[in-house]
Amino acid sequence: MEALVTANDVLFVLLGAIMVLAMHAGFAFLEVGTVRKKNQTNALVKIIVDFSVSTIAYFFIGYKIAHGISFFDGAETLAAKNGLELVKFFFLLTFAAAIPAIISGGIAERAKFNPQMAATFLLVGFVYPFFEGIAWSNHYGIQDWLKLTFDAPFRDFAGSVVVHAVGGWIAVVAVVMLGARRGRYSKDGRLNAHPPSNIPFLALGAWILTVGWFGFNVMSAQSVQGISGLVAVNSLMALVGGTLAALVMGKNDPGFVHNGPLAGLVAVCAGSDIMHPLGALATGAIAGVLFVVAFTLTQNRWKIDDVLGVWPLHGLCGAWGGIAAGIFGAKALGGLGEVSFMSQLIGTGLGILIAVTGGFIVYGALKMLVGIRLGAEEEFDGADLSIHKINSTSDV
Repeated sequence: MEALVTANDVLFVLLGAIMVLAMHAGFAFLEVGTVRKKNQTNALVKIIVDFSVSTIAYFFIGYKIAHGISFFDGAETLAAKNGLELVKFFFLLTFAAAIPAIISGGIAERAKFNPQMAATFLLVGFVYPFFEGIAWSNHYGIQDWLKLTFDAPFRDFAGSVVVHAVGGWIAVVAVVMLGARRGRYSKDGRLNAHPPSNIPFLALGAWILTVGWFGFNVMSAQSVQGISGLVAVNSLMALVGGTLAALVMGKNDPGFVHNGPLAGLVAVCAGSDIMHPLGALATGAIAGVLFVVAFTLTQNRWKIDDVLGVWPLHGLCGAWGGIAAGIFGAKALGGLGEVSFMSQLIGTGLGILIAVTGGFIVYGALKMLVGIRLGAEEEFDGADLSIHKINSTSDV
């Protein structure tokens, strides 16, 4: 019976890993549909190479930092319990690789390729697993202190803060260091429109991410016994709330509409296992509003050229999700409890602090040593021709 349970857990986690791996196609097509046509090939190449670099960094360095487990034993040892530890690594790798996939959308159209691959290695190998270990493996006693002080540790069931807020806040550091795309803002400060190049591709990316997210959230239980329909329905309600809020706030704009469900899903990750579905609906709706308002502010007023709006979507909505778990997870609002608002606030703030600090160190060093931005002529020609020597489509 024990062997059967273990085998079922391996299959469960493996299916989750495959679903989240498929989400990276969603990241790719969301970026392809948003950037200008001359940068579409670059978007596709970045995502798959980022994933490969992330795998190397996480396998050799990051997983050991985060969870204290390395894979330098023989295959016989690694295959124990049907290879359960290996598929858990695979599953958590797909989360780690979301960090550069998130960043990719913010720095699109003007970032050098090789320095960004170096940044991916450093972020996934060192920065991300440092906070992952604190949140999910109780490193440095921070969770114990929060539980002792506020009666509950920091809770982030599926990564609102650990994955999304960390990725989004690192991204905004990189975006600010890069500066806006040439021609994005005129000398008098007016915004020059760069509309999405392909709405169907953008929508396809959003749909792939939305469907894969049920693997992201539900399979975060990492065992068949831990599976919960509450997580699934809360994810559903949050994506619906985010979509409808973005529809209203965005005045039917298809870019906002298709990012709305993603905002809701980002926000519900942390508390999806303890919220009431109505709390999840409210969490998603608030996230949809936050995304539209923050995207508009960053682009129009603050002149931060975050191409896909990854800071509003992942950074801000992820932080909201960490805090929302402390609100709607409480028994007073229909949740299961065992959560503290102050622990959620402190844990979220710590994640942001580590992300911003790590982002400044990594991108600051790369900018100083090798440069992180394409030249003016390369940017004008587009990353496709400048870096990959081929356009996304042929004119023939």
